[in-house]
Amino acid sequence: MSAALASSGPADPVIEAQADFRSLMNALARPGTIEAFAPKLLPPAPLPAGIGSLALALADHEAPLWLDPQLAASDEVSAYLRFHTGAKIVADPAAATFALVADFARMPPLANFALGTDEYPDRSTTIIAAVDAIEADGPLELAGPGIATTARIGIAPWRDGLTAELAANRALFPRGVDLVLVAPRRLAALPRTTRVREV
Repeated sequence: MSAALASSGPADPVIEAQADFRSLMNALARPGTIEAFAPKLLPPAPLPAGIGSLALALADHEAPLWLDPQLAASDEVSAYLRFHTGAKIVADPAAATFALVADFARMPPLANFALGTDEYPDRSTTIIAAVDAIEADGPLELAGPGIATTARIGIAPWRDGLTAELAANRALFPRGVDLVLVAPRRLAALPRTTRVREV
């Protein structure tokens, strides 16, 4: 089992993790910007390559992972993530440093995740979610730090009620979750400071 798990990991873990981290930081610094993102990882199904690659770059023994029901149902996915990250997989989303979501349309409410505290806002969950598509000039208008005036983006699917949840999340600043979205060959982010409006 260990040999199979090792062979399905990154070919060059350090280089690939650094590249993934740069893409993520760029997306978080400039909300609405769509980063090219095409990881070479071949994780076990149903773990999408994009969120799997970010998990391997970010998670470790001090950063617990939460998996949505679709991912948690796979023992192979759990074993793969434990092997490559050393991270504990937790059942409570509020205990997770990173949350991996394969079924974005059924993602739990943002308030279910760790929101941090005023003293330690970094003790919150970063949600890394797979989506079908990320497009420029979509029906979501973004404003806030890292955006000169406003930006437009389209995310498909867009979960019912999420726009209102993002507004409530933003009102908690400096607390709140950050949302990272990964589509085939694309990456974007909606940090807690970003105002999201449907237009």
